Amino acid sequence: METDVATGADSAGAPAEILLELVDDEGVTIGTAEKLWAHQQPGRLHRAFSVFLFDRQGRLLLQRRALGKYHSPGVWSNTCCGHPYPDEPPFVAAARRTAEELGVAPALLCEAGTVRYDLPDEASGLIEREWNHLFVGLATEPVRPNPDEVDDYAFVTAAELRELEAERPFSVWFRTVFDAALPGIREIAGNDW
Repeated sequence: METDVATGADSAGAPAEILLELVDDEGVTIGTAEKLWAHQQPGRLHRAFSVFLFDRQGRLLLQRRALGKYHSPGVWSNTCCGHPYPDEPPFVAAARRTAEELGVAPALLCEAGTVRYDLPDEASGLIEREWNHLFVGLATEPVRPNPDEVDDYAFVTAAELRELEAERPFSVWFRTVFDAALPGIREIAGNDW
């Protein structure tokens, strides 16, 4: 049965099953699991990625997740985050999803390490048990967000980010992945971060 990439549904109209790579505590692939099941308590450790893109002025591109998303709808988060398909390199997945969500291909994308975490999301009851590959880069083209993925976006300075975090809800993973990516962020966007 064929899957429509645009809608995520098979030819009969049913939602397509999305598989994630399960990993061990060293980040080695040990199998696959359905996406929602992997995020349900107690959670299954799986591969993920987080992207932080900056403009030429050194401002971070944030997105507010679409209200229709099953996980963390309507909260602010990093430029893009997601999960590679099984056997898909995290770098390729990060570039692919950034284009799918924000309509912009990174002009530069660099690896910035990995971070492992277990973060429950009290609002949804889901859990983020992830081995997260971090990427930092530049966005030089206009942003054209997909409304099914992104409700709003903003380019912010470090000071504006602190203000926004104090005022608005952010994803449960944001601060963890941001802090882990900070050395790479500073290489791309400068020490003001």
